[in-house]
Amino acid sequence: MYEYISGRVAELTPAYAVIDAGGVGYLLHISLTTFSAVEHAAEAKLFVHFIVREDAQILYGFATRDERELFRLLVGVSGVGGNTARTILSTYSPRELQSIIASENAVLLKNVRGLGLKTAQKIIVELSGKAVLAAAGESAARPLTAGGEAYDEAMAALTMLGFPKTAADKALAAVVMEQPAAPVEELVRMALKRL
Repeated sequence: MYEYISGRVAELTPAYAVIDAGGVGYLLHISLTTFSAVEHAAEAKLFVHFIVREDAQILYGFATRDERELFRLLVGVSGVGGNTARTILSTYSPRELQSIIASENAVLLKNVRGLGLKTAQKIIVELSGKAVLAAAGESAARPLTAGGEAYDEAMAALTMLGFPKTAADKALAAVVMEQPAAPVEELVRMALKRL
């Protein structure tokens, strides 16, 4: 129904923002990631996800489309509501979350307040093939490729050395999360330490 709301930031807290769009104040629930992005802005454009329940109509706002898409994927998982998804996105940036899902690190994901290990595992199982789709402008198979070509070259080198593609992908995902701007040689060297 709503794609985005743009206007003056009338009120801002780490939990919500009120955007004055033409004299109407819209209260949007936000993550800490979005709060950081608009913290010092007088005007903001927040991408919206609208949830209608029996007892409430709730607007969630996001600084980027990527964060909104991850939110939508998270709330699509049975047992994960809007507040839980927002807490996950407040704990991890979209890139970190994609890396956690790609590396299937349920233990790290369960560090989110109020999220148990079973729910974390469920999120990973259900989103492992979908989370990469939320990365706008990046290859569907490579959610973390900040320097796309370097990642692909490092992956090719590791598979030529005989490492299984899935293991190499997990190792590279972890390395890219730590050092997204590393050159090919550094990516390969650091991934080899993890394999």
